[in-house]
Amino acid sequence: METIKLLVNLGENSYPIYIENGILKNAGEYISGFFRGRRIMIVSDDNVFPLYGETLIRSLSGYECHTLVLPHGEPTKNFQSLPKIYEAMLDAKISRSDLVIALGGGVIGDLAGFAASSYLRGVKLVQIPTSLLAQVDSSVGGKVAVDLPQGKNLVGAFFQPKMVLIDPEVLNTLPRHFINDGMGEVIKYGCIKDRALFHTLKSHSSFEDLKEILPSIISRCVDIKRIVVEEDQFDTGERMLLNFGHTLAHTIEQYYHYERESHGEAVAIGMYQITRMAEDCGLTRQGCADEIRELLTTYGLPYECGLPVSVLTDAIRLDKKNLNNSLNIVLLHEIGDSYVHPATIEFFDSSMMI
Repeated sequence: METIKLLVNLGENSYPIYIENGILKNAGEYISGFFRGRRIMIVSDDNVFPLYGETLIRSLSGYECHTLVLPHGEPTKNFQSLPKIYEAMLDAKISRSDLVIALGGGVIGDLAGFAASSYLRGVKLVQIPTSLLAQVDSSVGGKVAVDLPQGKNLVGAFFQPKMVLIDPEVLNTLPRHFINDGMGEVIKYGCIKDRALFHTLKSHSSFEDLKEILPSIISRCVDIKRIVVEEDQFDTGERMLLNFGHTLAHTIEQYYHYERESHGEAVAIGMYQITRMAEDCGLTRQGCADEIRELLTTYGLPYECGLPVSVLTDAIRLDKKNLNNSLNIVLLHEIGDSYVHPATIEFFDSSMMI
């Protein structure tokens, strides 16, 4: 297949996104197109690096490469991980003219991205996402962050990468659990902006069945995110639509200490449940929740978690999007057409099971 190229047009912060099967082995060619420095710090995790670290380093043969391999999983994305990254960068003598590459899923992308944004007030960053979730969502848009014990992504920055390289072939080694995880976000894009994408997903029976058109599916998701980010780089208006399902999702993840539902699974539950609530209030066309539930089931995603809403409302009160009990929640007029609805915590019926 030919390389798909998208450009995130943000003036001096603009950057290209390249999508192609097998692009990882040619990463050095793409990076040399903009990077004139000498040293590169590759940050990865102990799942991804043994699989793809050598391929990446081989492609970067003209550079002095240093690596930091962290434990995989959401618990790594905490404030305590930052000193390890800074120390590794100092030991490698990384300067502002050098480069950080995040090779991994959303945790590594967020963590390495935040470290790059804050080390020496900013070092160039390349995102090479290796999970479906990161490829369609978190690697694009410049949001980087770490978690605090009180909640997800409470310390972060907007820091655009210089380039994003997406190789759909790396998903062949991704465990099924993480494929499902990413499909939660893929379905989200269909829900908020693209009924045709939603129907394409409906017309296939599984992720395996989607494989042949996967680069174009990823490209469509990334393109939707690109358009939204260009309109709202700092998350004050249109970009809020990307949070569809996330208000409940973050609280579900936190309630189970990130040990039960993955992010995409929690988003799946959040999308269905908030649409069900919105239908009950007459804010969404009847039947949308059922359509979402059917598609989630097709791709092996949950739509309920067996909790009363009341146990989640305390966490919702702490959510960074909740200001003075005013909460902007993302709802659907119908599939493919989303909007931001100002609400209060009372929107969430505390007697309801989700």
